[in-house]
Amino acid sequence: MAMGHLSGKAAIVTGGSRGIGLAIARALAGQGAHVAITGRTEERINAAVKELQAAARDGATVTGLCADVRNYHDVDRLMNHLEERFGGLDILVNNAGIGLFRAAADMTVEEWHSIIDTNLTGVFYCCHAALPRLRARGGGWIINISSLAGKNAFVGGSAYCASKSGLNAFSEALMQEVRYDGIRVAYVMPGSVQTEFGDRAAQKGDWALTPEDVAQVVVDLLGHPARSLPSRVEIRPARPPRK
Repeated sequence: MAMGHLSGKAAIVTGGSRGIGLAIARALAGQGAHVAITGRTEERINAAVKELQAAARDGATVTGLCADVRNYHDVDRLMNHLEERFGGLDILVNNAGIGLFRAAADMTVEEWHSIIDTNLTGVFYCCHAALPRLRARGGGWIINISSLAGKNAFVGGSAYCASKSGLNAFSEALMQEVRYDGIRVAYVMPGSVQTEFGDRAAQKGDWALTPEDVAQVVVDLLGHPARSLPSRVEIRPARPPRK
């Protein structure tokens, strides 16, 4: 992949202040894209923006905004902020997500809504607000970061698995709805990634994926010629522990 192939493009990465989102934002800025990230705390956003700006190439600019994707007002404010800074939108990466793992009987109603509203409704909000802006640019990309949990359910994952399964279906339908507008939609389904994600995060061995592995998939997708649409990518550790 040629360096700088995204020069001048304007991108949003939700949940871009740490983990997979931060790695994706770093990869995009390293290819010359202007990047706006979201997060939940000003302190973490400011630290991430400083790091990302140092990694930016070809005059790319990085900005951050404290925003909650569960709030449509915040999402609309994010889109307006991007237009003011960069003149429009070319790439939306929906990465913001919550992992709370409980048996359905033990989960509170509030926890259920927190997961579904972030992992699924938040993606709808961002896509809904982004589509007119992408159409105004003549097309672009929407990449949704899902999980293999969307097709491989597990005990304690009732809400999380449901949110990712719904995200997969939403992405498939949206892809078909907007493909003739020049908007390409894809979703990436990672397996075990070495991050501090969720309320049961634990250190994984060197066998696990890194955030940079997922970021590489995103950059590769964006480099595909316009005639191609790799709409779903599954990425898993090559050699996980034997069971």
